Amino acid sequence: MANTALIVIDMITPYDYPDADQLLSSAEAAVPAIERLIERASADDVPVIYVNDNFGSWTSNRDSIYQVAIEGKAPQLVEPLRPAEETMFVVKARHSIFFQTPLEYLLGQLKATRLVLTGQVTEQCVLYSALDAHIRHHDVVIPKDAVAHIHEELAEAALKMMELNMGANICAADGLELRAE
Repeated sequence: MANTALIVIDMITPYDYPDADQLLSSAEAAVPAIERLIERASADDVPVIYVNDNFGSWTSNRDSIYQVAIEGKAPQLVEPLRPAEETMFVVKARHSIFFQTPLEYLLGQLKATRLVLTGQVTEQCVLYSALDAHIRHHDVVIPKDAVAHIHEELAEAALKMMELNMGANICAADGLELRAE
Protein backbone atom coordinates (compact mmCIF):
# COMPACT_ATOMS: atom_id res chain seq x y z
CA MET A 1 0.00 0.00 0.00
CA ALA A 2 1.23 3.48 -0.84
CA ASN A 3 1.92 5.90 1.98
CA THR A 4 -0.24 8.97 1.56
CA ALA A 5 0.39 12.58 2.52
CA LEU A 6 -2.27 15.29 2.39
CA ILE A 7 -0.81 18.54 1.06
CA VAL A 8 -2.57 21.87 1.66
CA ILE A 9 -1.28 24.44 -0.83
CA ASP A 10 -1.37 28.21 -0.23
CA MET A 11 -4.55 28.32 1.84
CA ILE A 12 -3.05 30.55 4.52
CA THR A 13 -3.25 33.84 2.65
CA PRO A 14 -4.47 37.42 3.15
CA TYR A 15 -6.20 37.42 -0.26
CA ASP A 16 -4.65 40.80 -1.05
CA TYR A 17 -3.30 40.16 -4.55
CA PRO A 18 -4.74 41.22 -7.94
CA ASP A 19 -6.83 38.09 -8.72
CA ALA A 20 -7.99 37.49 -5.13
CA ASP A 21 -11.54 38.72 -5.66
CA GLN A 22 -11.98 36.20 -8.49
CA LEU A 23 -10.65 33.43 -6.22
CA LEU A 24 -12.77 34.09 -3.13
CA SER A 25 -16.00 32.31 -4.10
CA SER A 26 -14.13 29.22 -5.27
CA ALA A 27 -12.01 29.19 -2.11
CA GLU A 28 -15.15 29.56 -0.02
CA ALA A 29 -16.53 26.42 -1.66
CA ALA A 30 -13.26 24.47 -1.24
CA VAL A 31 -12.52 25.27 2.43
CA PRO A 32 -15.13 22.89 3.94
CA ALA A 33 -13.87 19.96 1.83
CA ILE A 34 -10.25 20.72 2.77
CA GLU A 35 -11.23 21.00 6.42
CA ARG A 36 -12.96 17.59 6.30
CA LEU A 37 -9.93 16.01 4.60
CA ILE A 38 -7.60 17.42 7.27
CA GLU A 39 -9.85 16.03 10.03
CA ARG A 40 -9.99 12.60 8.34
CA ALA A 41 -6.24 12.55 7.71
CA SER A 42 -5.53 13.40 11.33
CA ALA A 43 -7.89 10.67 12.52
CA ASP A 44 -6.24 8.12 10.18
CA ASP A 45 -2.63 9.12 11.01
CA VAL A 46 -2.09 10.37 7.46
CA PRO A 47 0.49 13.18 7.48
CA VAL A 48 -0.83 16.66 6.71
CA ILE A 49 1.68 19.09 5.25
CA TYR A 50 0.93 22.72 4.56
CA VAL A 51 3.06 24.23 1.81
CA ASN A 52 2.50 27.94 1.70
CA ASP A 53 3.76 30.98 -0.13
CA ASN A 54 5.95 33.31 1.91
CA PHE A 55 4.56 36.45 0.16
CA GLY A 56 8.13 37.64 -0.40
CA SER A 57 8.97 37.77 3.28
CA TRP A 58 12.21 35.87 3.87
CA THR A 59 11.76 35.91 7.65
CA SER A 60 8.31 34.33 7.56
CA ASN A 61 7.20 31.13 9.27
CA ARG A 62 3.91 29.37 10.08
CA ASP A 63 2.92 31.85 12.79
CA SER A 64 3.83 35.03 10.92
CA ILE A 65 2.15 33.82 7.72
CA TYR A 66 -0.99 32.92 9.65
CA GLN A 67 -1.03 36.30 11.43
CA VAL A 68 -0.83 38.19 8.13
CA ALA A 69 -3.53 35.97 6.63
CA ILE A 70 -6.00 36.17 9.51
CA GLU A 71 -5.76 39.97 9.39
CA GLY A 72 -6.41 39.94 5.64
CA LYS A 73 -9.49 40.23 3.46
CA ALA A 74 -11.03 36.79 4.18
CA PRO A 75 -10.26 35.58 7.72
CA GLN A 76 -13.33 33.32 7.54
CA LEU A 77 -11.45 31.24 4.93
CA VAL A 78 -8.20 31.15 6.88
CA GLU A 79 -9.38 30.44 10.43
CA PRO A 80 -10.96 27.00 9.74
CA LEU A 81 -7.69 25.83 8.18
CA ARG A 82 -5.32 27.12 10.85
CA PRO A 83 -2.49 24.60 11.01
CA ALA A 84 -2.22 22.82 14.34
CA GLU A 85 1.01 23.35 16.23
CA GLU A 86 2.18 19.81 15.37
CA THR A 87 1.31 20.16 11.65
CA MET A 88 4.23 20.19 9.25
CA PHE A 89 4.58 23.52 7.45
CA VAL A 90 6.86 24.21 4.49
CA VAL A 91 7.40 27.72 3.18
CA LYS A 92 7.72 28.23 -0.58
CA ALA A 93 8.50 31.24 -2.73
CA ARG A 94 7.27 30.15 -6.15
CA HIS A 95 4.43 28.19 -7.72
CA SER A 96 5.51 24.58 -7.21
CA ILE A 97 5.51 23.03 -3.75
CA PHE A 98 8.81 21.37 -4.70
CA PHE A 99 10.74 24.33 -6.12
CA GLN A 100 13.67 24.92 -3.77
CA THR A 101 11.81 23.63 -0.70
CA PRO A 102 12.67 20.71 1.61
CA LEU A 103 9.40 18.96 0.68
CA GLU A 104 11.00 16.21 -1.40
CA TYR A 105 13.28 15.28 1.49
CA LEU A 106 10.37 15.38 3.96
CA LEU A 107 8.25 13.10 1.76
CA GLY A 108 11.18 10.68 1.57
CA GLN A 109 11.44 10.65 5.37
CA LEU A 110 7.69 9.94 5.55
CA LYS A 111 7.97 7.34 2.75
CA ALA A 112 5.02 9.12 1.12
CA THR A 113 4.53 8.10 -2.47
CA ARG A 114 0.89 9.15 -2.90
CA LEU A 115 0.12 12.86 -2.64
CA VAL A 116 -3.36 14.28 -2.19
CA LEU A 117 -3.10 17.88 -3.37
CA THR A 118 -5.61 20.42 -2.08
CA GLY A 119 -5.63 24.20 -2.00
CA GLN A 120 -5.23 26.99 -4.48
CA VAL A 121 -4.90 27.92 -7.28
CA THR A 122 -5.96 24.94 -9.40
CA GLU A 123 -4.68 26.34 -12.69
CA GLN A 124 -1.44 27.62 -11.18
CA CYS A 125 0.24 26.25 -8.05
CA VAL A 126 -1.80 23.02 -7.90
CA LEU A 127 -1.11 22.26 -11.58
CA TYR A 128 2.63 23.01 -11.34
CA SER A 129 2.92 21.03 -8.12
CA ALA A 130 1.10 18.07 -9.65
CA LEU A 131 3.51 18.08 -12.58
CA ASP A 132 6.52 18.23 -10.27
CA ALA A 133 5.06 15.40 -8.15
CA HIS A 134 4.45 13.32 -11.29
CA ILE A 135 8.00 13.72 -12.59
CA ARG A 136 9.21 12.60 -9.14
CA HIS A 137 7.16 9.40 -9.55
CA HIS A 138 4.53 10.22 -6.93
CA ASP A 139 0.94 9.14 -7.39
CA VAL A 140 -1.16 12.30 -7.54
CA VAL A 141 -4.73 12.65 -6.30
CA ILE A 142 -6.73 15.85 -6.73
CA PRO A 143 -10.05 16.12 -4.89
CA LYS A 144 -11.70 18.53 -7.33
CA ASP A 145 -13.94 20.05 -4.66
CA ALA A 146 -10.93 20.75 -2.41
CA VAL A 147 -9.09 22.99 -4.87
CA ALA A 148 -9.94 26.61 -5.68
CA HIS A 149 -9.56 28.47 -8.94
CA ILE A 150 -9.46 31.96 -10.38
CA HIS A 151 -10.63 31.04 -13.88
CA GLU A 152 -13.13 28.18 -13.99
CA GLU A 153 -12.42 27.22 -17.60
CA LEU A 154 -8.66 27.09 -16.97
CA ALA A 155 -9.20 25.07 -13.80
CA GLU A 156 -11.29 22.53 -15.71
CA ALA A 157 -8.57 22.32 -18.36
CA ALA A 158 -5.88 21.96 -15.67
CA LEU A 159 -7.79 19.12 -13.99
CA LYS A 160 -8.16 17.39 -17.37
CA MET A 161 -4.43 17.84 -18.08
CA MET A 162 -3.50 16.43 -14.68
CA GLU A 163 -5.73 13.43 -15.30
CA LEU A 164 -4.66 12.72 -18.88
CA ASN A 165 -1.02 13.80 -18.89
CA MET A 166 0.01 12.93 -15.34
CA GLY A 167 -2.30 10.05 -14.52
CA ALA A 168 -3.74 12.01 -11.60
CA ASN A 169 -6.80 10.60 -9.88
CA ILE A 170 -9.42 13.36 -10.00
CA CYS A 171 -12.15 12.62 -7.48
CA ALA A 172 -14.49 14.06 -4.85
CA ALA A 173 -13.05 14.74 -1.41
CA ASP A 174 -15.69 12.82 0.51
CA GLY A 175 -15.29 9.72 -1.66
CA LEU A 176 -11.50 9.68 -1.33
CA GLU A 177 -9.96 6.85 0.68
CA LEU A 178 -6.95 8.52 2.23
CA ARG A 179 -5.12 5.30 3.09
CA ALA A 180 -5.82 3.56 -0.24
CA GLU A 181 -3.42 3.08 -3.12
